[in-house]
Amino acid sequence: MPSKIPGADEFTSRPLPREELLRQISPTLPLHQVDDELADQVNALTYEVVRHRLWAITQEMGETLRRMSGSHVVTESNDFNFSICDELGEQVQVGAYNVGLIGSMDLAIVWTLRNRSDNPGIEEGDMFLCNDPWIGGGLHQNDAAVLAPIFHEGKLFGWTSAIAHQVDLGGPRPGSFSPSAQDVFGEAVPTPPIKVVRDGVLQRDVADAWVRRSRLPHMVGLDLRAKIAANKNAAEQILRLIAKYGADTVKAVMRRMMDDAERRLRAKLETLPDGTWTAIGYQEQSQTGDRDLHAIKVAMTKEADRLVFDFRGTAGQTGIINCPYPGLRAGIVFTMLPLLAGTIPWAAGGLMRCFEIITDEDTITNASFPAAVGKGPFGPAWGSGNLVAEVIAKMLDAEPDHRSDVQSICNGTTDLCVVSGVDVRGGGSKGFVSPIFDVMAGGYGAQVHHDGVDTGGRLIIPSARAPDVEMTEYLYPLVALWRREQTDSGGPGRQRGGMSGSVCYVQHPDQSGTMSLVISGTGKVANQNVGLAGGYPGNSQLDLVVRGIGTPQLAGATAIPADLDALGGDIEVLPCEGESHLGPDDALYLHWQAGGGYGDPLLRPAEGVRDDVLQVRVSADAARDIYGVAFHEDGAVDVRATDEIRAKLRHRRAADAGLPDARLEPIGTPDLSELRRLDDNLAVRTSTDGTGTVVCAHCTTEIGPLAEGVFIEGLARRDRAPAEAGPHIWHDPSVYVDADIVFRQLFCPGCLTAVSSRVVPVDHPLPYDDYRRWA
Repeated sequence: MPSKIPGADEFTSRPLPREELLRQISPTLPLHQVDDELADQVNALTYEVVRHRLWAITQEMGETLRRMSGSHVVTESNDFNFSICDELGEQVQVGAYNVGLIGSMDLAIVWTLRNRSDNPGIEEGDMFLCNDPWIGGGLHQNDAAVLAPIFHEGKLFGWTSAIAHQVDLGGPRPGSFSPSAQDVFGEAVPTPPIKVVRDGVLQRDVADAWVRRSRLPHMVGLDLRAKIAANKNAAEQILRLIAKYGADTVKAVMRRMMDDAERRLRAKLETLPDGTWTAIGYQEQSQTGDRDLHAIKVAMTKEADRLVFDFRGTAGQTGIINCPYPGLRAGIVFTMLPLLAGTIPWAAGGLMRCFEIITDEDTITNASFPAAVGKGPFGPAWGSGNLVAEVIAKMLDAEPDHRSDVQSICNGTTDLCVVSGVDVRGGGSKGFVSPIFDVMAGGYGAQVHHDGVDTGGRLIIPSARAPDVEMTEYLYPLVALWRREQTDSGGPGRQRGGMSGSVCYVQHPDQSGTMSLVISGTGKVANQNVGLAGGYPGNSQLDLVVRGIGTPQLAGATAIPADLDALGGDIEVLPCEGESHLGPDDALYLHWQAGGGYGDPLLRPAEGVRDDVLQVRVSADAARDIYGVAFHEDGAVDVRATDEIRAKLRHRRAADAGLPDARLEPIGTPDLSELRRLDDNLAVRTSTDGTGTVVCAHCTTEIGPLAEGVFIEGLARRDRAPAEAGPHIWHDPSVYVDADIVFRQLFCPGCLTAVSSRVVPVDHPLPYDDYRRWA
């Protein structure tokens, strides 16, 4: 673990109580503030008009940036966001783009108020540029934010912020991501808030220093000006709003927006059961050459109207798979807002008052400077968000009125592949760097009553888009052989997880030379896109280069290859963290992650499986081996054969779990009206003395006492090879890690219905803690 540098704590940011923050701001900076009582005095019509105008302003900020940006990241994939904040940085309105970015922008404003209000000062017409992940305003160095104070009549009224991912901000590797970095000094340089606009004038020296670090200075410079323009336009519109309604009224509306969001989320939490739920996930390979798994642990406690997320016990910071505190906070925010606040306006400043974070320092989710943090947002921050989604889903599943909101984990990670080289098409010679953004089309997790959305995008970026393939081919010297939804990728379950896709690129026929590849992605062994209530995980992420393909660059080809077998050549499996190359005779194949399933796949109606097979969502082999469904020659469901196959699969589960002589209880729909559900499969029967006994919701077999999670010992258990989870799971974990990996399932001992199905290390603990607070 890298040692801390003295004084590094000065460049970190955490939430502060309002009174303490006010004491740390220079008295020379006048603030516009209103009494709390004024927020409740604004009439309903004025409140709605001003609130909707603030929302419209943030949307217009997005359009400004997209129209000015020359970046594929912004114009095609929507990896950016905005916020309007009050004078102390609390976020009043945010955009529906990359939600993770709003988990840190307010922290950057707080740091700026504390550390820049005296020297160099915060004045009208100023803007500050920041890409420091410890301060906020971004989750890794490639996230660059411009923070803009808004003044009215000489007082600081509020702030706007604009942030977007930059394709390259320097460092040893194109794209600014180095899988072999030992610390932050082997990555792009983090920059704390620096005044880039002074009195309305772009500071040329600062702007020149900023773009000088990049391999794509013109693109980075254009994005900088686009963010400045977005902030400027927003400030002008907010000042017009103030001129019409008055500064005190607009500020009162802003305060009430946050208060209302807080009240509504707290009211929703009050309707949910108190308890503690836990989850453990893994990051694979901390850097190039590492072959270990690194655990992230969370225990979420819900009590009355508040949540506490406790990450103690998470692995120590190591390699490149680290994020500072703002990244951890972002992981919580980008999960909470869609799952718990989907019907609440996203006045994020109010919503973030409803939870508390407990975390150890020097861990992969709360890394200390100078740890390498380039992978922060799509490594440990995203991994933390997956676990938060899992524990929130377990909490919602235990409350009948909220079961419709339950969702298995969506695509559990991003598949980062940065391609770079020299574009020589048309006789030119131009350097290029581009991540492959087709991976934005991830699968959504299954719900209690619905399948997951196929290639629906990303939970954390509601407006995410996979770029137009033709635009990718226009901008970069690549040709797509295919981009398609991938059969069997969605996690099997009573409700199926949404499918992911794959893409295969070769070099353009006019291209020559070798392109560089930087690869980073987890979920290749221990799936992060887990299922719930016995549902299986979605597919393993898989990245390959096929060397020496049969028809190099398609020269003289009479047909386009449709799959890997048709390419010929030799397959090179790319690591979780590493570098490679793409030659003229090679093909790059990426298969990103789908959503997890919900419920035991043997409970999926056979006609639903038939529809999946007809629509090529599920293969006939998986229909038989995973779902236990057989078909006649005409494609109709063979009911008798299906019943026989499903019975055989249950008997096999019993034998594998050490119950070869088990008498399988019939599965039905018993009356559970007097019982309390835990999820799709388990319910609690409360006795007269107040103790609870867990029973199967399908066959009413008594499993064991609820107290302290003792009933877990009463479940049947089997560990099998990962490939037993289906054709969507990578068959050989030893390619990536040294740990023993298993497909672990827990079953009702009566009917052998799957209660839990996960691909995990063999020493992964059983989920006792999930039920301790229920007794």
